[in-house]
Amino acid sequence: MKKRTLGIIGGVGPLATMFIGEMIVRRTKAQRDQEHLHTIIDNDTNIPDRTAFILDNTKDNPVPVIIEDANKLASIGADMIAIPCNTAHTFYNEIEKGSPVPVLHMICETAKRAADLGAKRVGILATTGTLTSRMYQEALETYGITPVVPDNEIKAYVMSIIYDYVKAGKDVTVEDWQPIEEAMLALQCDRIVLGCTELSIVNRDLKLSDIYIDSLIVLAECAILACGYELAES
Repeated sequence: MKKRTLGIIGGVGPLATMFIGEMIVRRTKAQRDQEHLHTIIDNDTNIPDRTAFILDNTKDNPVPVIIEDANKLASIGADMIAIPCNTAHTFYNEIEKGSPVPVLHMICETAKRAADLGAKRVGILATTGTLTSRMYQEALETYGITPVVPDNEIKAYVMSIIYDYVKAGKDVTVEDWQPIEEAMLALQCDRIVLGCTELSIVNRDLKLSDIYIDSLIVLAECAILACGYELAES
């Protein structure tokens, strides 16, 4: 298979962008520099907030900026686009239509991973925007999986972890995370999707259990395979 160059539309958020770059390197089967993906990262922190626009369409629309970034990356050699932001995939159809190269679908790939793992009842931890869009719920239902959304209190707490902790550069402790995990286990989830890439930073730092499906890791692995490379052994 021909090797492809990967373009990453980042800045959504910035730390998650750096993390997916690292994960792509770590998860690629390679012994030397030349065996890794050619990756072009645009850490565009000017992309408007995706959740803000979903909840109030009078806010700045992120879609034109994302499409502009896709075209920019393609113009300098990207053959494939990855966007390490679950909420941005609410606008996937518009973005794909405006992109001159294929765009990986993070949410669909994560739902497929849940199905491959035999999950039956999957909790979704994500921004209010992602949950409101129902992208994860519908993707999981496609595979016959029951999606489980936390109650409003936990939804608000997850948003605080994302915005007040990770995006603000504040560490999340095990004690901070424990109420979320306990709430989702009480809902009898057999798997829990980390459906926001800021939560992938929490996973990195706290080394969460195997019950979690990390959407950023899924996207990194799908990008490696889609670009014609092999995955490193776990």
